[in-house]
Amino acid sequence: MQLIEIDSLDDPRLNDYVGLTDVALRRRTEPERGLYIAESQTVLERALRAGHEPRSVLVAPRWLPQVVEIVGDRDVPVFVGEEPILEQLTGFHLHRGALAAMQRPVLPDASALLAHARRVVVLDGLVDHTNVGAAFRSVAGIGADAVLVTSTCADPLYRRSVRVSMGTVLQVPWTRIDSVASAIPVFHAAGFEVVAMALRDDAVDLADYAAAPADRVALVFGSEGPGLGARALAAVDRVVRIPMHHGVDSLNVAASAAVAMWALRAAAGVRGTSLPLEEAAR
Repeated sequence: MQLIEIDSLDDPRLNDYVGLTDVALRRRTEPERGLYIAESQTVLERALRAGHEPRSVLVAPRWLPQVVEIVGDRDVPVFVGEEPILEQLTGFHLHRGALAAMQRPVLPDASALLAHARRVVVLDGLVDHTNVGAAFRSVAGIGADAVLVTSTCADPLYRRSVRVSMGTVLQVPWTRIDSVASAIPVFHAAGFEVVAMALRDDAVDLADYAAAPADRVALVFGSEGPGLGARALAAVDRVVRIPMHHGVDSLNVAASAAVAMWALRAAAGVRGTSLPLEEAAR
């Protein structure tokens, strides 16, 4: 471990942390640089446990002992700076103990991800990083096996997604697909029935579907507001909806994912993931 006291913000090794509040910039630069930001000691610890490699760590002096214990003997620069300096660098007050610039893991092939799964969630075009993180947390907690996100979906490794998920995006196996329609052959080859959660006149109530679901199910959720597009709906095998009351037409997408996963878990006897999350995510 290399402890480096920050005496200048011009150090190029600090570029990973510049302007973290600029969402548009981070969406572009983090994937281009092959990194993501782990915020808080808890998330950093989970990232390291999942086998992810740190590029560097940024920490205020009061949190240094805990961070040193987490990082251990890894050969990684740990930048230490007073909180006003760190706020000037990142654009926000660092109050969760630490930030770490992590190397993005190589995403698995979709076919490989589906090979050992029975229940997966597909997120198509979600734009809110909070919803993405919440959906991942539900997947981890309720017991689906993996998440697939389309090319138009918000980044699961964006700082807010990771934080809202409580670090579970670093544990749940996931990968990207181009689109729902283009991935249908991949799902079918793995034996999955592709089920869209959507508001459509011919949609089956969730309870009715959960009474006798397919052995392998991919639950597809569309973006906030417009939901799933016509091309995706035309490609799926079934359309299912959650019955609503009091004039409400639907739940938040992350809440819908949790309800649907729980219904299938309870009805089909799914008790957990096919592999321990941390092992499957390696």
